Amino acid sequence: MVELLDVASQADLKRFVAFPERLYGHHPCYVPKLVREELHTLRNDVNPAFEYCEARYWLAMKDGVPAGRIAGIISHRYIETWKRRRIRFGWIDFVDDPAVSAALLGAVEEWGRSRGLDEIHGPLGFCDFDRQGMLVEGFDELDGMTTTYNFPYYPAHVERLGYEKDADWLEYLITVPAAIPERVSRVARAALERSRLRVLHTTRRSDLRPYVAEVFALINDAYKGLYSVVPLSAAQLQFYTKAFFGFVDHEYVKLVLDEDGRVAAFGLSMPSLSRALQKNRGRLFPLGFIQVLRALRRNDRLDLLLTAVRPDLQNRGLGAVLMLETWKTAATRGIRLAEAVPQLEGNTKIRAQWENFESRQHKRRRCYVKAL
Repeated sequence: MVELLDVASQADLKRFVAFPERLYGHHPCYVPKLVREELHTLRNDVNPAFEYCEARYWLAMKDGVPAGRIAGIISHRYIETWKRRRIRFGWIDFVDDPAVSAALLGAVEEWGRSRGLDEIHGPLGFCDFDRQGMLVEGFDELDGMTTTYNFPYYPAHVERLGYEKDADWLEYLITVPAAIPERVSRVARAALERSRLRVLHTTRRSDLRPYVAEVFALINDAYKGLYSVVPLSAAQLQFYTKAFFGFVDHEYVKLVLDEDGRVAAFGLSMPSLSRALQKNRGRLFPLGFIQVLRALRRNDRLDLLLTAVRPDLQNRGLGAVLMLETWKTAATRGIRLAEAVPQLEGNTKIRAQWENFESRQHKRRRCYVKAL
């Protein structure tokens, strides 16, 4: 028999966050998430997304032992922005038992109905910076720090319950070129000259500080209209500034400025922390930070995390500029492979840039939807 535990205490929340470790253990493709980051994201007294979100969390118990978990989220800003009365589910994990998955999703569905909502979709987080999508292809590929792994039986469980595809994200693994393709170099040079732009070259992380607020404003502007995206609040901008810029390597932050010194385009990448997180199990202390520091300093794999181009300068070759500058840095650091974070299946312009390099689409993630 499956019992649902409404997560109400800090002790329960810690069990909620710890469940994937119990489920996946040392599976070679599973990458633990930073425990502290997960707890902060889920706490309503820490995460500024709770300015416009409500959330409930459940643990499924079977014979007194955790057998699954799920989060239900009502984003009032999403409802206002997209004019769709949807509840979302996220942080979903479960053993291979249809009774467990049905109970978990049923709890979120019932909460949505009780609040007068029409549909449920997910997996999604509080905002676009949270992990999203259920893995439906690529189960034998290493997971990343900003994505989630799930077993191959997950999609069959949710589809059996009446969920259908709403959107897909694709991921690519790219071989860093020994020499930059001439076409990419040519497009990048022309883009800078034509629009009178320049690449900002930094010598220390503090050189980025004057541009941080402008970068996140650019992300808000460039990402609007993408699936489920809502604008970040001022408090969220501060929250993610600390999260992203607290430990990034300035050489992997690429900024293109216009002739007035305003940010025209932005790219962020960092050495992969997947293997480091597998070693420290998502805990930085007392000694887990050592693996992270080693991964940041010596690595042959890069995560391409964020890119954004100002709307008035899109389709002018700035993607080639960001890619060229990233490859230059990667080549000096011994990087062999780069992984592009999930990109919407319909975003063909972004996906087309990988055709210039040796690459393969190695993962697919899906957001499901169901009428309530």
